[in-house]
Amino acid sequence: QVPLVESGGGLVQPGGSLRLSCAASGRTFNAMGWYRQAPGKERVFVAANRWSDRSIDYADSVKGRFTISRDYASNTVYLQMNSLKPEDTAVYYCTADPRTVRLTPDYWGQGIQVTVSS
Repeated sequence: QVPLVESGGGLVQPGGSLRLSCAASGRTFNAMGWYRQAPGKERVFVAANRWSDRSIDYADSVKGRFTISRDYASNTVYLQMNSLKPEDTAVYYCTADPRTVRLTPDYWGQGIQVTVSS
């Protein structure tokens, strides 16, 4: 099991910003990304970044507000979240996979809470 360690969550007011980080230790992955799970709802895809074809993909609900990026030297993936809304409140999970995180990723972080509230 490869540890994926998330950081950067917390409480923010609507319209605010947060940046999530996720560091993978011991292995470099072709694909890394983020999912989220809101209270009482299923876990859903948020964003993905794949090195092999330089592809970046977002859920429609976060397009134009969230930005995913990678630091390959440190094996870290980031999620910059701007213009946050109460409906963005969820536990966010970092994911990694040798092929793609758009299907069921092989590796998951433990999850980090993001709460958007005034």
